[in-house]
Amino acid sequence: MKFPYNQPTPCHRFSIYLLAALLLSAAPATADVRQDAEDAVSSLHQKVTAQQFPDDMKSLELVFEVARRYYLNNERDNSDRFYLLALQKSRVIDSMLKGSLIAQVPGASVPQSAPDQEAPVEVAEEEPAAQSPAEPDSEMIVGSRGVYTVVKADTIRLVAAKLGVTHRHLRSMNGLGSKAALKIGQQLVYNNRKIIPQQVKNGIIINIPDRTLYYFQQGVLVTSLPVALGSVIKNEKYVWQTPVGKFKITAKVKDPTWTVPSSIQTEMEEHGKEVVASVPPGPENPLGKYAIRTSIPGILIHSTTMPSSIYSFSSHGCIRLSPTQMKEFFPQIKVNTPGEIIYKPVKLAVTDDGRIFLEVHHDAYNKHANLVTEARQMVEKLKLTGLVDWDKFKTVVKQKSGVAEEISL
Repeated sequence: MKFPYNQPTPCHRFSIYLLAALLLSAAPATADVRQDAEDAVSSLHQKVTAQQFPDDMKSLELVFEVARRYYLNNERDNSDRFYLLALQKSRVIDSMLKGSLIAQVPGASVPQSAPDQEAPVEVAEEEPAAQSPAEPDSEMIVGSRGVYTVVKADTIRLVAAKLGVTHRHLRSMNGLGSKAALKIGQQLVYNNRKIIPQQVKNGIIINIPDRTLYYFQQGVLVTSLPVALGSVIKNEKYVWQTPVGKFKITAKVKDPTWTVPSSIQTEMEEHGKEVVASVPPGPENPLGKYAIRTSIPGILIHSTTMPSSIYSFSSHGCIRLSPTQMKEFFPQIKVNTPGEIIYKPVKLAVTDDGRIFLEVHHDAYNKHANLVTEARQMVEKLKLTGLVDWDKFKTVVKQKSGVAEEISL
């Protein structure tokens, strides 16, 4: 079925808005952009046919309100940006309305493609589920809601490790009990949406609370990978927590030999295990086939012989990646690549269409006094207080699911 001229699908509107965002990124703000946006929004409200596109109007009104609040707080760069986006959205909706009116005129014909243009593609029309809001359109958010199909040897923990979610998350979303076994071909729904905690031009960012490595090139996020990090153990004898701080990649080693730190040798002795000073390359080497050395003493980024440990706090401080993902990641990294390990259990983002997302993790290393206060301060700093659904806010902070959830009104 061809897409009706007067009923753009969500995918069409997404493409239109994406194009608009690209155009706006290069468009200079004008002195009267605020007035133009106000006039355009007001004009749409006066048109009864605007009710045909309630979702688009709701999105427009949210963007316009964000722009207005920035304007009232004298943040002109931000207000201009959102007024421009509101103006573009208004024009898109107005264009859809005109198409709708043309289609309603008796005998009116839908404009045809020019002879040298490709004909519309025949596609099956698909209505989105009412309970599944559109994925956020933002360069600051990665991951999504999805469906994973179970393969041979999969367990709940291994699937969770692959997806970068907790095993509790998978059980909860799929109604699985603690003793439930998986079957080949079984489908599991998940949500591994995350807010990028910090952007850099080139290099690696590892955020401890969300157990994720982010790799950037030329200011663009190339990949984000779930990792295992240092155990929460911290006492007078041992500190296995992964340290924060900046670093550089100092070496890359394939089939590494593991030189066992003296602290781990002591732990081996205390647990009645054979004490070894080094482990040669091979299936018994906990570093796996690839190791990347950092300038932080004792801290490696390496593959592992325990892939189900990924997305947990279970190492002696090193950063573990799944063997499959490390095999692809290893060739991308060069010696002297900069990086930083940070600690941000609370993250907030506003998408290009004005939607507000909050992500809260457990404070695994007990570094922050009050996550509720921290999250509220982020909202206040961006002048978004009046645009937040505070019941949703409380739920996200309480659950600490580690998933970026929308808290917009």
